[in-house]
Amino acid sequence: MKVFGLSGRSGSGKTSLMIRLVPWFKAQGLTISTVKQAHEGFDVDKKGKDSYEHREAGASEVMIASARRWALMHEYRDEPEYSMEQLLARMSAVDLVLIEGFRKWPHQRLEVWRQETGKPPVYLEDDNVVALVSDRPVPDCSLPQLGIDDTDAIGRLILSRVGLS
Repeated sequence: MKVFGLSGRSGSGKTSLMIRLVPWFKAQGLTISTVKQAHEGFDVDKKGKDSYEHREAGASEVMIASARRWALMHEYRDEPEYSMEQLLARMSAVDLVLIEGFRKWPHQRLEVWRQETGKPPVYLEDDNVVALVSDRPVPDCSLPQLGIDDTDAIGRLILSRVGLS
């Protein structure tokens, strides 16, 4: 599986770009999955649901399954957070996995940046950023720069970087 990431500050447009790229890659005939970084205390389950009660009772993993989908929730309990390799090993094989967030993971990525976030670009401190996607040109940036709405150019850059072009 090839892996490529999207990073950037909160509110920069990472998720909007991700949901445009997934169908673009599918239109190229690729199978694609995504990994999204969430806040530490996120929960996909609700108090009072049986699966929630299973986890609260101490189950390490709880699988919920129906005729349309299944989901596996794993509680770390006293384990350290999994590495990228450990998480990806739990996914079905696809052509490309797009990762949103996880700036500490060592994979190549592009940064989505908008000046109105009020924060400096991440590429200044992250050697894994290989291109900058923005709504305006960023002076003095030596990385390739792409317009935030140019899904085709962004998709082609990613395919080239991971060797799928």
